[in-house]
Amino acid sequence: MNLVELETLCKEYNKITKGIVDFDKYTCYAITHHSTVIEGSTLTESEVINLLEYGKTATNKPFEHHQMVFDHYKALLFIINHAKKKNKIDLDFIKKTASILMKNTGSIVNTVLGTYDISTGDLRLSSVRAGSRSFPEYKKVPTLLNNLIKEVNIGLENSKTFKEKLELAFKFHFDFVSIHPFGDGNGRTSRLMMNFVQAYFKLPLSPVFKENRLKYINTLERTREKNDITEFYKFMFYQYEKFLKNELKNLKKKK
Repeated sequence: MNLVELETLCKEYNKITKGIVDFDKYTCYAITHHSTVIEGSTLTESEVINLLEYGKTATNKPFEHHQMVFDHYKALLFIINHAKKKNKIDLDFIKKTASILMKNTGSIVNTVLGTYDISTGDLRLSSVRAGSRSFPEYKKVPTLLNNLIKEVNIGLENSKTFKEKLELAFKFHFDFVSIHPFGDGNGRTSRLMMNFVQAYFKLPLSPVFKENRLKYINTLERTREKNDITEFYKFMFYQYEKFLKNELKNLKKKK
């Protein structure tokens, strides 16, 4: 990956898309589609557009998948608006994002330690696993999150180069999903946090592509095992390049 070429693609993308009516909206539709499919939604991209644009539901698809899509889109608009105001992040912002994201699909969880509500953005009070991976003990979550918030806010102040800005977005993504602060929705929230940093720096937003789901999961796991984020950076820069090239190709065809 050539960072100079990638930055050039980014500038070209911003230039070409400037002034195109509703272009940002359709980008958000695409990001919502990819992120929710990674987490199990069966709606196709055209079905996502029909739902979000016209309110049309897809035949023979679970209602829960429609709710997942609708809530993700609302959460994405929320973080973009926060970024446009140049607001920094805090715990309330993260919990609010999660509450919008999980509003209609989150549930109340009863544990021996108490009850928490995923649909309102409560931090988990229980252990959580994904496959063979165990995530940090729930008692550690508030401290880990607050430390991450401080680190990201410092990064928002000090990141000056194209590389530094994107690496901040990707590291926020990785660190957040590695903490797994909620009972559900951690993957989607981590990608929204990445999009927040991109929007904050006025960079094009980008997805993790649904067709690269398995490689994405494997890269996350290897990065944790090695305690070296280099491979995750490489994967995410590839995703960003893929997104920009695809979008530019489609835009040039339309023009």
